[in-house]
Amino acid sequence: MELRDYVRILHRNWIFILSLTVLGAAAGFGWSALKTPTYEATTQLYVSVRSGDSAVVGELAQGTNYARQAVTSFVDVVDSALVLDRVIDDLDLDVTSSELANSVSASVPANSVIITATVTNEDPEQAAAIANSVGANFADVVVNQLEKPEGDAASLVRIETIQPALVPTVASSPKVGLNLALGLLLGLAAGIGLAVLRTVLDTRIHSTHDIEQVTDKPVLGGITFDPDTKTRPLIVHADPLNPRAESFRTLRTNLQFIDIDQDSGAKSFVITSAGPSEGKSTTTANLAIALAETGARVALIDGDLRRPKIADYMGVEGGVGLTDVLIGKAELGDVLQRWGRGKLFVLPAGRIPPNPSELLGSQAMQRTLATLAEAFDYVLIDAPPLLLVTDAAVVSKFTSGALLIAASGSTKKPELEGAVQALAGIGSSLLGVIVTMLPTKGPDSYGYGSYVYSATHSVHDKATTRAELRKARQAEA
Repeated sequence: MELRDYVRILHRNWIFILSLTVLGAAAGFGWSALKTPTYEATTQLYVSVRSGDSAVVGELAQGTNYARQAVTSFVDVVDSALVLDRVIDDLDLDVTSSELANSVSASVPANSVIITATVTNEDPEQAAAIANSVGANFADVVVNQLEKPEGDAASLVRIETIQPALVPTVASSPKVGLNLALGLLLGLAAGIGLAVLRTVLDTRIHSTHDIEQVTDKPVLGGITFDPDTKTRPLIVHADPLNPRAESFRTLRTNLQFIDIDQDSGAKSFVITSAGPSEGKSTTTANLAIALAETGARVALIDGDLRRPKIADYMGVEGGVGLTDVLIGKAELGDVLQRWGRGKLFVLPAGRIPPNPSELLGSQAMQRTLATLAEAFDYVLIDAPPLLLVTDAAVVSKFTSGALLIAASGSTKKPELEGAVQALAGIGSSLLGVIVTMLPTKGPDSYGYGSYVYSATHSVHDKATTRAELRKARQAEA
């Protein structure tokens, strides 16, 4: 993945990441609030070896070295039962020595003779009392018991308290700031990790980069998502100045300059998709209207003989149509219906036949398309999804090529790849991809300049649209 991919992931999932970050910080704070505060009291003990008044320097050095060696063993005595049992008796504590040992620790720095004993307790005063008792009893055990020579001779080891334990005023645990920061970092890391994982596992098409991973064919246009599509499918006709209508005109412009290796005759296109409900029929109908606005002669054919929609969208009679022409029960000129005031003609699907694939791949279909190519500048065929039936692939052999619809956030990469392979498998030409259902906000709303307009650009496009409409009406008159 490239840097821009990670930026897109952060942009697309920033709410999710922020939510987990806040949740992590809240968890850290909550854990700190629920945890009982504990206090630490510390005492320091100095270990030395006694020497006579006339001790020479060598003896002093030897005693110091002995103390340094012995102090490493003395550390383990601090939390031993021998010491803690005395502490329990002194302070009348209601615990066992093993339980008390869990709250007592001792340490000594390297090459040092100072032992630091630390006691942790929920009561700050008791923590200090236990620490001081541990220090006093530890010194007594070592000096008068463990290191006491036989007879009446005094012990050579001397242990003195150089820093008594004081009553702590600030709790050592929980550390609210640290826990809050740790929870925040863990939440942030979890949010980013899950966002990356979700993106890696998500095979849906979202951007041009996703399409480039499947095919090298160009993206001819991007159509934004409109929740009112079902009630207002013909946006180019119903609201010509709508930005979504402008995106169809941009698609029209790109289509006019597409290289189809054809010097003369009509440009005929099969418009299909990998699966259903990807905006195929509405795109075909609006594109046909946009092309007719320029004064071009356009034939719109409903080639979906299984679930035809063009007649309903265009508001024309669909009882007789392509099926009747292909089986010889009607003439092409009799079933073509003029739509609007321009030069747009609609050929409905007609009755649903039992053998759609055979009809669409017949010689009659090839002759029909050849006739339309001679009479029109553009022939658009709305065909069924490629992965469900072979109809679109069959018809594409008789046209200039296929235009493939991919719905943003819906079409999956394997599905798009399967559709591309289906066309390539029979030698049909894929001319480009049209992305539909693009979000109007968020990271995936960028990168398709065809529908992003500034205020100045919008005024210019509206003026251009009005000019095109006036030109079309003058041509009709």
